Amino acid sequence: MFIGREKELSSLCERYEENKFQCIIIYGRRRVGKTALISEFIKDKKVFMYTGLEMDAQRNLEELSKVVFKSDIYPTGTLVQGYQTVLDEVFERAQKEKVVFVIDEYPYLAKAFPGISSLLQVQIDHKYQNTNLFLILCGSSMSFMEKQVLAYQSPLYGRRTGQIKLLPFDFFAAKGFFRKFSAEETAVIYGITGGTPQYLNQINESLSLEQNIKKHFLDPSSYLFEEPANLLKQEVREPATYNSIISVIANGSAKYSEIASKVDGSLTEYLSNLISLGLIKKETPIYKPSPQKTLYKIEDGLFRFWYRFIAKNISQLQQGNIDRVYQKISGQLANFMGVVFEEICRQYMWRMLLSGNLPLEFDDIGRWWGNDPRNKCETEIDLLAYAGKESAIFCECKWTNDKVGLDILHLLLDRSGLFSFPDKYFYLFSKSGFTESCWQKAGSLPNVKLIAFTEMIE
Repeated sequence: MFIGREKELSSLCERYEENKFQCIIIYGRRRVGKTALISEFIKDKKVFMYTGLEMDAQRNLEELSKVVFKSDIYPTGTLVQGYQTVLDEVFERAQKEKVVFVIDEYPYLAKAFPGISSLLQVQIDHKYQNTNLFLILCGSSMSFMEKQVLAYQSPLYGRRTGQIKLLPFDFFAAKGFFRKFSAEETAVIYGITGGTPQYLNQINESLSLEQNIKKHFLDPSSYLFEEPANLLKQEVREPATYNSIISVIANGSAKYSEIASKVDGSLTEYLSNLISLGLIKKETPIYKPSPQKTLYKIEDGLFRFWYRFIAKNISQLQQGNIDRVYQKISGQLANFMGVVFEEICRQYMWRMLLSGNLPLEFDDIGRWWGNDPRNKCETEIDLLAYAGKESAIFCECKWTNDKVGLDILHLLLDRSGLFSFPDKYFYLFSKSGFTESCWQKAGSLPNVKLIAFTEMIE
């Protein structure tokens, strides 16, 4: 069943209807659903779809030939002289009818035969431009697609007519995978999978949340148990070093200096690669950012969960102590969900902005932290959304079993005093609702809004 990606699918369909040559670049990290999107798009169209292989140029040529030269047209076993012959055949077909030509895992093909990008450039410039060919180049290697396909130095630079960078689902799209789980359970599932479609598909609604975590995350024989390690091995040359960096960040080291003190060697290139893979993020305060306040956080939900709860318990799990490890996790899950709930609230605020349901049209939204000179201490605001220098929304996000009380509202009001925005608004988000005193105070202030989690998902 195809879920989500309506915007991306609609974009592809609209371009297909334009009846002119198209070259669309689709890229994104592994497991994010690129091939599923393409398969949904091409299912009722004339198509040549080839997936690049991690093999030599000749084997890729042979397999590509089988796709383009069907056995009923081109005798099986007949040798194709080169890639030019195959690309010319695509041109001949595209002159006669509308054709979609997909090269999935394009980086594999390009690494096996580096000349393919130059050949495609010539074909596009001198032949394909005059046809209705719909060319899709798709890849999971983020750095390759950005540097060798989209960047200025690429032979294909300027030939694309569109690009789609496919990201994991946000919470509101991810919840479409499930019908039986409660809203809170769905949020936890989103938090520990990061919204990655292939991970979401592992979850079985006939099992409880606890049973799913034990079966799919804690069982050493499960697919997801070794997924982070396998992904690193596929994407990087020195997985041990990357593993050390992620482990250090997962255990609370967020500043460059803190990470460097625990990992040997220069970090710059490693951190840059992890960022490009979507595994970690480099974060500065949303308002008046300062390089001196840069923090590094794990971006991917599965990696955050795995390195926090599984990595240090591998020996226990391999000995079969799944129940014992789960008990450790369940006691810390609410704390783990704090940052996840902040992200869900951020996504909610963007949705409210797009629907015109906010008191201002903010420029950006994110976390803020910095010095409070009044109290001589560091402080932070979960989310700050601002519109120029005139107005801002200050948000506090609480994923606890207790109702949010008046003290939290007072704290948020106080922290807003660090900013000079003339117009200030205050949003409190809570998993479990609010105390009566908090409701009463909010009701007396026109610029305060209390939002329960159940309200966010209605």
